[in-house]
Amino acid sequence: MRIGLLGTGPWAQRVHAPVLAEHPGVEFAGVWGRRPEAAAELAAAHGVPAYQDVDALFAAVDALSLAVPPAVQAGLAVRAAQAGCHLLLDKPLATDVEQAAAVVAAAERARVRTEVFFTLRFDVGQSAWTEQQAAAGGWFTGHADWLGSVFAEGTASPYAASPWRREKGALWDVGPHVLSVLLPVLGEVESITAAGGPGDTVHLVLRHGGGASSTARLSLTAPVKAAGMGIELRGEAGVSRMPDSTAGPRAAFARAVDALRAEQPHPCDAAFGLRVVRVLAAAEEALSTGRTVRLAAGRVTD
Repeated sequence: MRIGLLGTGPWAQRVHAPVLAEHPGVEFAGVWGRRPEAAAELAAAHGVPAYQDVDALFAAVDALSLAVPPAVQAGLAVRAAQAGCHLLLDKPLATDVEQAAAVVAAAERARVRTEVFFTLRFDVGQSAWTEQQAAAGGWFTGHADWLGSVFAEGTASPYAASPWRREKGALWDVGPHVLSVLLPVLGEVESITAAGGPGDTVHLVLRHGGGASSTARLSLTAPVKAAGMGIELRGEAGVSRMPDSTAGPRAAFARAVDALRAEQPHPCDAAFGLRVVRVLAAAEEALSTGRTVRLAAGRVTD
């Protein structure tokens, strides 16, 4: 499989490009970026061509790995699908429900495979745990923490300069990871309430279709010593906590590449990414209005 990379930022540099370059089952076919000089530099580091014309890259590959801001990703994904490219997308699929739905529709029309890289769902231990808990059922409630320090004082995160993260905050950056686990385990979200905290911190209360409820605390501005993530479930089987990752994002991304090559549908496809975006959009509305927002079949209702 020939795979091209769209994006040149820290995530592309640290995860996408090195994995594509080292993966024995794919040919890293080239790089495109919105800044041609950055694309040339990243491409040269891995001995692949840099493309100034994104459509030329579409024509040269079988699939694309996207590491661009979500608002940019949606439009490129539609064009790439129309060109017949399979898509390895990043989360969130988009920051607008209509844009996310357009990606799903384009992929379905073109009959191309899609995956959204939710890291927890491709980590070996964490994905296995999620599948086990979904199969077990009987959960009463769940709780998730994802407290990062990207914007905390005294940190030098390479992601702190990201304009879209500054604008959309933890809800849209780390919220998708949490939802990628809570939805398959506890069921679709029927209603959501949200409250803000320090910085970009968000507290969520979710009611799921199967009768369970869950809460989540999300932040990119937590103090360094307070940072961490964890997901806990309580139910008929007792208490179960997600294991820590032992391999890191590169190993998870390599598994995502493997899944795309396998030609079998993955649960984290663009349609699932759209479901996550709908919940995030409802949470954003709940946060701005101070009211509980209800969803029906994954769609926001009045």
